[in-house]
Amino acid sequence: MDAPIVIENLTKEFNGFKAVDALNLTIKKKSFLGFLGPNGAGKTTTIKILTNMLSATSGRAFLNGIDVTQDPKRALAGVGAVVETPEFYPYLTPIETLSYLGTLRGMSRAEIEKRSKEVLEIVKLTEWANKRIGKFSKGMKQRLAIAQALLHEPSVLILDEPTSGLDPRGMVEVRNILKELKKGDYTIFMSSHLLNEVQEVCESVALIDRGKLLLHDTVDSLIHKTRVKDIEVRVLQPLDGYLVDRIAHFDGVVSVDPLSDQQLKITFDGDEQMQAKLLTDIQALGLRVVSFRETGIALESLYMSLIKDSR
Repeated sequence: MDAPIVIENLTKEFNGFKAVDALNLTIKKKSFLGFLGPNGAGKTTTIKILTNMLSATSGRAFLNGIDVTQDPKRALAGVGAVVETPEFYPYLTPIETLSYLGTLRGMSRAEIEKRSKEVLEIVKLTEWANKRIGKFSKGMKQRLAIAQALLHEPSVLILDEPTSGLDPRGMVEVRNILKELKKGDYTIFMSSHLLNEVQEVCESVALIDRGKLLLHDTVDSLIHKTRVKDIEVRVLQPLDGYLVDRIAHFDGVVSVDPLSDQQLKITFDGDEQMQAKLLTDIQALGLRVVSFRETGIALESLYMSLIKDSR
Protein backbone atom coordinates (compact mmCIF):
# COMPACT_ATOMS: atom_id res chain seq x y z
CA MET A 1 0.00 0.00 0.00
CA ASP A 2 1.94 3.02 -1.31
CA ALA A 3 -0.42 5.79 -0.13
CA PRO A 4 0.54 7.07 3.36
CA ILE A 5 -3.11 7.56 4.40
CA VAL A 6 -5.91 5.23 3.31
CA ILE A 7 -9.39 5.35 4.84
CA GLU A 8 -11.80 2.52 3.97
CA ASN A 9 -15.54 2.65 4.77
CA LEU A 10 -14.80 4.40 8.04
CA THR A 11 -17.86 4.87 10.24
CA LYS A 12 -18.29 6.26 13.74
CA GLU A 13 -21.64 6.26 15.51
CA PHE A 14 -22.60 8.01 18.74
CA ASN A 15 -25.93 6.73 20.08
CA GLY A 16 -27.22 6.08 16.59
CA PHE A 17 -25.85 9.32 15.10
CA LYS A 18 -23.23 8.82 12.38
CA ALA A 19 -20.49 11.40 12.88
CA VAL A 20 -18.49 9.66 10.14
CA ASP A 21 -20.46 7.76 7.52
CA ALA A 22 -18.73 5.13 5.33
CA LEU A 23 -15.84 7.48 4.53
CA ASN A 24 -13.37 6.45 1.82
CA LEU A 25 -10.29 8.53 1.13
CA THR A 26 -6.77 7.92 -0.20
CA ILE A 27 -4.05 10.55 0.20
CA LYS A 28 -1.00 10.43 -2.05
CA LYS A 29 2.57 10.54 -0.81
CA LYS A 30 4.10 14.01 -0.30
CA SER A 31 0.80 15.78 -0.96
CA PHE A 32 -0.99 18.42 1.13
CA LEU A 33 -4.70 17.72 1.51
CA GLY A 34 -7.23 20.06 3.04
CA PHE A 35 -9.97 18.12 4.84
CA LEU A 36 -12.68 20.73 4.45
CA GLY A 37 -16.14 21.01 5.93
CA PRO A 38 -18.36 23.10 8.20
CA ASN A 39 -18.22 22.76 11.98
CA GLY A 40 -19.71 19.44 13.00
CA ALA A 41 -19.04 17.77 9.64
CA GLY A 42 -17.00 14.92 11.15
CA LYS A 43 -13.48 16.24 10.55
CA THR A 44 -12.16 16.02 14.13
CA THR A 45 -13.84 12.64 14.69
CA THR A 46 -12.04 11.27 11.63
CA ILE A 47 -8.72 12.68 12.84
CA LYS A 48 -9.24 11.24 16.33
CA ILE A 49 -9.78 7.80 14.79
CA LEU A 50 -6.63 8.22 12.66
CA THR A 51 -4.62 9.16 15.75
CA ASN A 52 -6.16 6.40 17.93
CA MET A 53 -7.96 8.82 20.24
CA LEU A 54 -11.29 7.24 19.26
CA SER A 55 -12.17 3.77 18.04
CA ALA A 56 -14.15 3.34 14.82
CA THR A 57 -17.57 1.69 14.81
CA SER A 58 -16.61 0.00 11.55
CA GLY A 59 -14.17 0.37 8.66
CA ARG A 60 -10.38 0.68 8.60
CA ALA A 61 -7.70 3.36 8.43
CA PHE A 62 -4.11 2.80 7.32
CA LEU A 63 -1.09 4.99 8.08
CA ASN A 64 1.99 4.10 6.04
CA GLY A 65 0.37 0.77 5.21
CA ILE A 66 -0.36 -0.20 8.84
CA ASP A 67 -3.93 -0.50 10.12
CA VAL A 68 -4.26 2.03 12.94
CA THR A 69 -7.35 0.23 14.24
CA GLN A 70 -5.32 -3.00 14.68
CA ASP A 71 -1.77 -1.83 15.44
CA PRO A 72 -1.91 1.84 16.52
CA LYS A 73 1.57 2.04 18.08
CA ARG A 74 3.34 0.93 14.91
CA ALA A 75 0.96 2.85 12.63
CA LEU A 76 1.56 6.11 14.47
CA ALA A 77 5.34 5.76 14.77
CA GLY A 78 5.92 7.83 11.63
CA VAL A 79 3.12 10.33 12.29
CA GLY A 80 3.19 13.78 13.88
CA ALA A 81 -0.14 15.26 14.97
CA VAL A 82 -1.77 18.36 16.41
CA VAL A 83 -5.33 17.59 17.48
CA GLU A 84 -7.66 20.29 18.81
CA THR A 85 -6.27 23.06 21.05
CA PRO A 86 -2.73 22.27 22.26
CA GLU A 87 -1.89 22.65 25.93
CA PHE A 88 1.53 22.58 27.58
CA TYR A 89 2.88 22.79 31.12
CA PRO A 90 3.13 26.60 31.57
CA TYR A 91 6.19 26.40 33.85
CA LEU A 92 8.28 24.57 31.22
CA THR A 93 10.18 26.13 28.32
CA PRO A 94 9.97 24.91 24.70
CA ILE A 95 13.38 23.23 25.07
CA GLU A 96 12.25 21.44 28.24
CA THR A 97 8.96 20.46 26.67
CA LEU A 98 10.58 19.02 23.55
CA SER A 99 13.15 17.19 25.69
CA TYR A 100 10.36 15.62 27.74
CA LEU A 101 8.34 14.61 24.67
CA GLY A 102 11.42 13.32 22.86
CA THR A 103 12.31 11.16 25.86
CA LEU A 104 8.79 9.70 25.86
CA ARG A 105 9.31 8.81 22.20
CA GLY A 106 12.55 7.02 22.99
CA MET A 107 14.81 9.50 21.21
CA SER A 108 18.43 9.86 22.34
CA ARG A 109 19.64 13.02 24.08
CA ALA A 110 21.74 13.93 21.03
CA GLU A 111 18.74 13.46 18.71
CA ILE A 112 16.53 15.55 20.96
CA GLU A 113 19.04 18.43 21.13
CA LYS A 114 19.61 18.43 17.37
CA ARG A 115 15.94 18.17 16.39
CA SER A 116 14.74 20.65 19.04
CA LYS A 117 16.99 23.31 17.56
CA GLU A 118 15.83 22.48 14.02
CA VAL A 119 12.08 22.43 14.71
CA LEU A 120 12.12 25.60 16.81
CA GLU A 121 13.82 27.32 13.90
CA ILE A 122 11.15 26.00 11.51
CA VAL A 123 8.33 27.42 13.64
CA LYS A 124 10.19 30.68 14.36
CA LEU A 125 10.49 30.16 18.13
CA THR A 126 14.29 30.05 18.47
CA GLU A 127 14.48 33.25 20.51
CA TRP A 128 11.77 31.90 22.84
CA ALA A 129 13.44 28.51 23.35
CA ASN A 130 14.18 29.14 27.05
CA LYS A 131 11.13 31.25 27.96
CA ARG A 132 8.28 29.89 30.10
CA ILE A 133 5.36 28.74 27.95
CA GLY A 134 2.91 30.34 30.38
CA LYS A 135 3.84 33.70 28.82
CA PHE A 136 3.12 32.54 25.26
CA SER A 137 0.26 33.72 23.07
CA LYS A 138 -2.14 31.16 21.60
CA GLY A 139 -0.41 31.48 18.24
CA MET A 140 2.99 30.75 19.80
CA LYS A 141 1.59 27.67 21.54
CA GLN A 142 0.18 26.49 18.23
CA ARG A 143 3.59 26.91 16.60
CA LEU A 144 5.15 24.94 19.48
CA ALA A 145 2.53 22.22 18.91
CA ILE A 146 3.67 21.97 15.28
CA ALA A 147 7.29 21.80 16.50
CA GLN A 148 6.53 18.83 18.75
CA ALA A 149 4.72 17.12 15.88
CA LEU A 150 7.87 17.47 13.76
CA LEU A 151 10.32 16.46 16.49
CA HIS A 152 10.75 12.78 15.55
CA GLU A 153 10.97 13.49 11.79
CA PRO A 154 7.61 11.95 10.80
CA SER A 155 6.65 11.31 7.18
CA VAL A 156 2.97 12.11 7.86
CA LEU A 157 1.56 15.21 9.56
CA ILE A 158 -2.05 15.32 10.78
CA LEU A 159 -3.24 18.80 11.76
CA ASP A 160 -6.69 19.54 13.15
CA GLU A 161 -7.67 23.13 12.27
CA PRO A 162 -4.22 24.55 13.14
CA THR A 163 -5.30 28.20 12.81
CA SER A 164 -8.57 27.86 14.76
CA GLY A 165 -9.05 30.61 17.36
CA LEU A 166 -5.94 32.56 16.37
CA ASP A 167 -5.87 36.30 15.75
CA PRO A 168 -5.06 37.47 12.18
CA ARG A 169 -1.34 37.73 12.89
CA GLY A 170 -1.24 34.25 14.43
CA MET A 171 -3.12 32.81 11.45
CA VAL A 172 -0.65 34.33 9.00
CA GLU A 173 2.33 33.02 11.01
CA VAL A 174 0.97 29.46 11.11
CA ARG A 175 0.01 29.51 7.43
CA ASN A 176 3.51 30.66 6.49
CA ILE A 177 4.90 27.69 8.41
CA LEU A 178 2.49 25.36 6.60
CA LYS A 179 3.63 26.73 3.24
CA GLU A 180 7.23 25.95 4.17
CA LEU A 181 6.33 22.44 5.33
CA LYS A 182 4.58 21.93 2.00
CA LYS A 183 8.02 22.11 0.35
CA GLY A 184 9.35 19.27 2.53
CA ASP A 185 9.06 15.50 2.33
CA TYR A 186 5.80 15.34 4.25
CA THR A 187 2.34 14.02 3.52
CA ILE A 188 0.08 16.57 5.23
CA PHE A 189 -3.56 15.97 6.19
CA MET A 190 -5.08 19.20 7.53
CA SER A 191 -8.67 19.75 8.55
CA SER A 192 -10.19 23.21 8.19
CA HIS A 193 -13.56 24.92 7.86
CA LEU A 194 -11.94 27.93 6.15
CA LEU A 195 -12.15 27.97 2.36
CA ASN A 196 -9.51 30.63 1.86
CA GLU A 197 -7.07 28.71 4.07
CA VAL A 198 -7.43 25.50 2.05
CA GLN A 199 -7.22 27.39 -1.23
CA GLU A 200 -4.09 29.23 -0.06
CA VAL A 201 -1.99 26.37 1.33
CA CYS A 202 -3.33 23.01 0.09
CA GLU A 203 -2.79 21.11 -3.16
CA SER A 204 -5.97 19.04 -2.95
CA VAL A 205 -9.22 19.13 -1.04
CA ALA A 206 -11.64 16.56 0.35
CA LEU A 207 -15.01 18.11 1.22
CA ILE A 208 -17.00 16.40 3.96
CA ASP A 209 -20.43 17.14 5.41
CA ARG A 210 -22.49 15.12 7.88
CA GLY A 211 -19.75 12.53 7.88
CA LYS A 212 -19.97 11.86 4.15
CA LEU A 213 -17.36 12.65 1.49
CA LEU A 214 -18.84 15.03 -1.10
CA LEU A 215 -15.80 15.48 -3.36
CA HIS A 216 -12.05 14.90 -3.56
CA ASP A 217 -9.96 16.71 -6.17
CA THR A 218 -7.02 19.06 -6.61
CA VAL A 219 -7.60 22.70 -5.70
CA ASP A 220 -6.52 23.82 -9.20
CA SER A 221 -8.96 21.42 -10.86
CA LEU A 222 -11.86 22.58 -8.69
CA ILE A 223 -11.10 26.24 -9.35
CA HIS A 224 -10.97 25.50 -13.08
CA LYS A 225 -14.33 23.72 -12.90
CA THR A 226 -15.97 26.44 -10.83
CA ARG A 227 -17.73 28.77 -13.21
CA VAL A 228 -19.91 30.75 -10.80
CA LYS A 229 -18.12 33.79 -9.36
CA ASP A 230 -18.72 37.30 -8.12
CA ILE A 231 -17.45 40.18 -10.24
CA GLU A 232 -17.28 43.76 -8.99
CA VAL A 233 -17.60 46.44 -11.65
CA ARG A 234 -16.98 50.16 -11.09
CA VAL A 235 -17.82 52.74 -13.75
CA LEU A 236 -17.44 56.52 -14.12
CA GLN A 237 -21.06 57.33 -14.88
CA PRO A 238 -24.00 56.91 -12.48
CA LEU A 239 -25.94 53.68 -13.05
CA ASP A 240 -29.71 54.00 -13.42
CA GLY A 241 -32.31 51.23 -13.25
CA TYR A 242 -32.40 50.83 -17.04
CA LEU A 243 -28.65 50.12 -17.28
CA VAL A 244 -28.72 47.70 -14.33
CA ASP A 245 -31.61 45.83 -15.95
CA ARG A 246 -29.73 45.60 -19.28
CA ILE A 247 -26.67 44.14 -17.53
CA ALA A 248 -28.88 41.65 -15.65
CA HIS A 249 -29.98 40.18 -19.00
CA PHE A 250 -26.47 39.65 -20.45
CA ASP A 251 -25.29 36.06 -21.06
CA GLY A 252 -24.04 34.34 -17.93
CA VAL A 253 -25.33 36.95 -15.48
CA VAL A 254 -27.16 35.26 -12.59
CA SER A 255 -27.90 38.40 -10.60
CA VAL A 256 -26.85 42.05 -10.24
CA ASP A 257 -26.51 43.80 -6.90
CA PRO A 258 -25.90 47.59 -6.99
CA LEU A 259 -23.30 48.53 -4.35
CA SER A 260 -23.49 52.26 -5.11
CA ASP A 261 -24.60 54.46 -8.00
CA GLN A 262 -21.28 53.67 -9.74
CA GLN A 263 -20.54 50.14 -8.57
CA LEU A 264 -22.14 46.71 -9.10
CA LYS A 265 -21.60 43.18 -7.87
CA ILE A 266 -22.45 40.68 -10.61
CA THR A 267 -22.91 36.99 -9.85
CA PHE A 268 -21.70 35.36 -13.05
CA ASP A 269 -21.85 31.80 -14.38
CA GLY A 270 -19.53 31.32 -17.34
CA ASP A 271 -16.05 30.55 -18.62
CA GLU A 272 -13.27 33.06 -19.35
CA GLN A 273 -14.48 33.77 -22.89
CA MET A 274 -17.98 34.58 -21.60
CA GLN A 275 -16.44 36.77 -18.90
CA ALA A 276 -14.46 38.71 -21.51
CA LYS A 277 -17.66 39.17 -23.54
CA LEU A 278 -19.46 40.47 -20.43
CA LEU A 279 -16.88 43.26 -20.11
CA THR A 280 -17.29 44.10 -23.82
CA ASP A 281 -21.10 44.14 -23.49
CA ILE A 282 -20.96 46.49 -20.50
CA GLN A 283 -18.67 48.85 -22.39
CA ALA A 284 -21.04 48.68 -25.41
CA LEU A 285 -23.69 50.33 -23.22
CA GLY A 286 -21.49 53.43 -23.26
CA LEU A 287 -20.22 52.83 -19.74
CA ARG A 288 -16.58 53.71 -19.01
CA VAL A 289 -15.28 50.86 -16.84
CA VAL A 290 -12.79 51.82 -14.15
CA SER A 291 -12.39 48.30 -12.68
CA PHE A 292 -13.68 44.81 -13.46
CA ARG A 293 -12.48 42.16 -11.03
CA GLU A 294 -13.38 38.84 -9.45
CA THR A 295 -14.00 38.99 -5.70
CA GLY A 296 -14.40 36.46 -2.94
CA ILE A 297 -13.15 32.89 -3.06
CA ALA A 298 -13.27 30.85 -6.24
CA LEU A 299 -14.49 27.71 -4.47
CA GLU A 300 -17.17 29.40 -2.38
CA SER A 301 -20.14 28.84 -4.70
CA LEU A 302 -19.25 25.18 -5.24
CA TYR A 303 -18.68 24.67 -1.51
CA MET A 304 -22.00 26.22 -0.52
CA SER A 305 -23.98 24.39 -3.20
CA LEU A 306 -22.54 21.00 -2.23
CA ILE A 307 -23.14 21.60 1.49
CA LYS A 308 -26.72 22.69 0.72
CA ASP A 309 -27.36 19.64 -1.45
CA SER A 310 -26.12 17.28 1.27
CA ARG A 311 -28.65 18.58 3.80
